[in-house]
Amino acid sequence: MRAARTAEAAPVTIPMPCVALVTDRRLAGGVDALMTAVEAAVAGGVSLVQMREKDLPDAEQLVLARRLRELTSGRALLFVNDSVAVAQAAGADGVQLAEASRTVASALDAMGGRRLLVGRSVHDLAGATEAAEQGADLLVAGAVFETATHPGQAAAGTGLVEQIARAVRLPVLGIGGITAANAPSVIAAGAAGVAVVTSVLAADDPNAAARALCDAAAHAWAARRA
Repeated sequence: MRAARTAEAAPVTIPMPCVALVTDRRLAGGVDALMTAVEAAVAGGVSLVQMREKDLPDAEQLVLARRLRELTSGRALLFVNDSVAVAQAAGADGVQLAEASRTVASALDAMGGRRLLVGRSVHDLAGATEAAEQGADLLVAGAVFETATHPGQAAAGTGLVEQIARAVRLPVLGIGGITAANAPSVIAAGAAGVAVVTSVLAADDPNAAARALCDAAAHAWAARRA
């Protein structure tokens, strides 16, 4: 049974196809370099930015989230990893829950009157269906391909995306080793988009990398709907 929501419906929706950029300030070369890369990526078409800086204390997370909110406002959605309090204080659009963090239901209960979108990172069908039943708005499934951000984690392949997308009625993004070259196969498998870290933040030109990724996603989305 779907958990009761204690707050009003979220005022925004997930754009489709969705291309999400997950932050990693170390990979980008520091906070200021990260901000420059995120700005370039958003200008290149990225429609969702997920702040994932787990090692920062809450106070520093809030400072960074507010900077990202200012940069993304009116241009892209902003999700904050795990912390409902930081997400709400920063004026973010959503919270992204790791599979091992709090449940979707508990995050919804913590929101009070301001409903945020809730994303959930999942690695199998059971986790995906549970998150959907509890009221998640978005699933991020992976790792689809081998990825340097999660060394040693076996790639699940596009079959995982296809399995989850068939089972739930909410957007599913593929993550893990996603590039402009392989993003179309992820969307063809049923994904509503893709989420990336390295292919944009480690690129010499984050704007060009984002544009290539967004173009690939848009073409794959149009082809699937046709």
